[in-house]
Amino acid sequence: MLSQKQAEEQMVSSFNETEHEEKEEDQNKGDDSIFSLKSILWHGGSVYDAWFSCASNQVAQVLLTLPYSFSQMGMLSGIILQVFYGIMGSWTAYLISVLYIEYRSRREKENVSFKNHVIQWFEVLDGLLGPTWKAVGLAFNCTFLLFGSVIQLIACASNIYYINDKLDKRTWTYIFGACCATTVFIPSFHNYRIWSFLGLGMTTYTAWYLTIAALVHGQADGVIHSGPTRLVLYFTGATNILYTFGGHAVTVEIMHAMWKPQKFKYIYFLAALYVFTLTIPSAVAVYWAFGDQLLDHSNAFSLLPRSRWRDAAVILMLIHQFITFGFACTPLYFVWEKVVGMHDTKSIFLRALTRLPVVIPIWFLAIIFPFFGPINSAVGALLVSFTVYVIPALAHMLTFRSASARQNAAEKPPFFLPSWTAMYIVNAFVVIWVLVVGFGLGGWASVTNFIKQVDTFGLFAKCYQCPPAAAAKHH
Repeated sequence: MLSQKQAEEQMVSSFNETEHEEKEEDQNKGDDSIFSLKSILWHGGSVYDAWFSCASNQVAQVLLTLPYSFSQMGMLSGIILQVFYGIMGSWTAYLISVLYIEYRSRREKENVSFKNHVIQWFEVLDGLLGPTWKAVGLAFNCTFLLFGSVIQLIACASNIYYINDKLDKRTWTYIFGACCATTVFIPSFHNYRIWSFLGLGMTTYTAWYLTIAALVHGQADGVIHSGPTRLVLYFTGATNILYTFGGHAVTVEIMHAMWKPQKFKYIYFLAALYVFTLTIPSAVAVYWAFGDQLLDHSNAFSLLPRSRWRDAAVILMLIHQFITFGFACTPLYFVWEKVVGMHDTKSIFLRALTRLPVVIPIWFLAIIFPFFGPINSAVGALLVSFTVYVIPALAHMLTFRSASARQNAAEKPPFFLPSWTAMYIVNAFVVIWVLVVGFGLGGWASVTNFIKQVDTFGLFAKCYQCPPAAAAKHH
């Protein structure tokens, strides 16, 4: 029997067969420059690319809604739950990476080639646990990614309105829907290298703008920090934080784009550590400055005074939301390509044309439910709770339930939790906690709040949470 080190080396060799073939093809075409512009900007697959992708994808528009969550649940709970869900999210991302390695190593032993095929989460579940799990994984993952894309469009319209309010938010949604549809031309996560790097830079600027601008502004006159006051609001805010650190629905696709996917193990945790430096200071500072005013202002930009610094933050977030839309939509593009039999097609334009129907329902849903903030919590409770917490933990427990599976596992338990029993205990805790607190209480609270928004503003709202005068003008 091979030692663990030898097995890993064999796996690395097997996993990189496709990448070596692709590189040889590039060289045959005359691309001898290792540092060619294409490889620098376009074809990324390193550990650093994966880190940038995880960190960039983890904190997009949710950065603007976390102060709103703090107003619902209070400062202390907001900070504690960010750290708690950040660690829990990192754990389940680790589990997903272990299951991917297990699935791929089994398939590689059967001489299956993934040269023109992107492995996805539902295929991992199918290969390890069977067609029922495939159906469940596919349903939750696709629905979550669909609404994740919807949220990006809503966020684009909400943000641009603070620079140009001559058009209502619904009209801006039409415009940005057309802009985001251009992501159909980005083939895979290999090609997000420059976008991930820029995206993280944009959210870093925005987070520190929010922090500094709130501190410079100081506390608003008569500011009140009454949260938490109602259970509905408390668990709505908590579920938004659950959503914040549940951005790893695209973990398998990011791993598959890596040259050495077995190195992914702790990348999500390292990304979460950096994200804490963005989310905690900005949410604390904005909540400190504005307090309960945030209960009626789910977008933090709406309370900060207009300045060139705020305009720059808005523009950068708009670009980043375009990137995040692509992150959320690309797995959906892959699924649709596989359904219609176009996934192996090498023509970028033909694949782009095939992908366009995916964008249409996203566009439509963003126009129906333009509730920036409350929709994050609803998606977090009903979809994220299962997609990125419950299903990975259960799948790991079932995959390695037999002694032979544990003995032949491609990845052994981590150094900080070297016992299979301890892993089972942690996984069971994740499942119970998220089912009770995230899906149960969070689902009740977020759906109640979401229905309230529908009753107050109606479906197809033209200008959600716009100032009364502006809303009247647009109507």
